[in-house]
Amino acid sequence: MDKEHAKNCANLTVTNMAAGNVIPKECDCDGYHAFNELYDHRLILFIALCNCVETLNVEIGKGTGKVWRSKLHADGTMYDGWFIMGINKEKGEQISYHLPLNRWEETNFAKTLDNAPEWDGHTPADILERLKTL
Repeated sequence: MDKEHAKNCANLTVTNMAAGNVIPKECDCDGYHAFNELYDHRLILFIALCNCVETLNVEIGKGTGKVWRSKLHADGTMYDGWFIMGINKEKGEQISYHLPLNRWEETNFAKTLDNAPEWDGHTPADILERLKTL
């Protein structure tokens, strides 16, 4: 592990809310990248993928709408400060993530829906498999 990185991470702590304890934690990273950095990469990569999928569909004449975004779940609820973005609306084909609302303007290429499609129950493992066949 990079010594400078280790020095910067050495003072991190985790709070166990249930027990009311503060637990020292060596580092919230993989030794090279902090969790927040990797999460930001995932957000940007997903937005870029969605943009490519939408652009390709327009170019091959399949229209728009495969990529969508909404500030509300299908039932009208939402997590404060977040929106949902996805590829495909059909059950068994959905790939979706919650994104921070401050990324909304970066996704103007997507079709904006009043409510997201009804969630098909996909798991992170499902998304990985669906990404392979996209």
